[in-house]
Amino acid sequence: MSKNVLVFADVRDKKLRNVALECLAVARKVADGGVVTAAVFGSFAKDFVDPLAHHGADRVITVLNPELDQYTTDAYFQAFKQVIEKVQPDAIFTGHTAVGRDVSPRIAARLGLGLISDCTNVEVQDGQIVFTRPIYAGKAFVKKVVKEGTVFATIRPNNIEAMNADPGRKAETEELQVTFAQDLLRTIVKEVVRKTAEGVDLSEARVIVAGGRGVKSAEGFKPLQELADLLGGAVGASRGACDAGYCDYALQIGQTGKVVTPDLYIACGISGAIQHLAGMSNSKVIVAINKDPEANIFQVADYGIVGDLFEVVPLLTEEFKKVLGK
Repeated sequence: MSKNVLVFADVRDKKLRNVALECLAVARKVADGGVVTAAVFGSFAKDFVDPLAHHGADRVITVLNPELDQYTTDAYFQAFKQVIEKVQPDAIFTGHTAVGRDVSPRIAARLGLGLISDCTNVEVQDGQIVFTRPIYAGKAFVKKVVKEGTVFATIRPNNIEAMNADPGRKAETEELQVTFAQDLLRTIVKEVVRKTAEGVDLSEARVIVAGGRGVKSAEGFKPLQELADLLGGAVGASRGACDAGYCDYALQIGQTGKVVTPDLYIACGISGAIQHLAGMSNSKVIVAINKDPEANIFQVADYGIVGDLFEVVPLLTEEFKKVLGK
């Protein structure tokens, strides 16, 4: 049975996040011949009409209000709610990002909808949408089905492949004028100052080189950054490295940090505490580098290298340069 599906397209730093395209792939599967609508916010929203159309949107709604250029809970809540009321979707999908995690529960609560968060897979079986999500810090997975009412879910980045772009694909476009209750716009973002360097978004990176207490200092992250740059990836860290002051908490991966699922995860000087494993154990390939052969990280690693990271990482970097011709 065909469905009317809405995707909220998350934008960061005026760039469309890849998880928005992954949500479109889910939406196309769920729509089963129905209409897939993508909604994108901000004065620059029209820049994303073509990419959204190329990756599966039949219709793109742009909300061009400048109040939406920077994310604030109050403004996005009001705009998202008005989009949903206009589209009247059977299913709503957005990325399990900082924005998606913040605004989705508020919308669900206000509209009386159930919400399935942090989904790593979506299937259609016997006409029902089956969602898979991790529980117990990733130690187990549960499958859930919404039996009635509007389906609302957030999708974990890097778990579902986006559709191949079709440059010839067009979408119907509509500009929606939203109104804000000014007494509810309690926050205005004047400027965003980032502590981390510009580069690949950690939550969507295909390759992550992460350091733990074994890096010994902030300087110890330099060889990791060089390897990550070479592979087009991002640098992450364990909580131990963050607590020690070697790097900013924005790089923390784990149960109380970011949850990542890259194609390749290189753990350097990380012991493998349960809290850290909860944030990266679903990576497709895990390579562990540690001097301690008994380190817990080796229990989840696909490949293990017992050795000093300050010797191993530069050697890996040189070998990758040869292979990649750089």
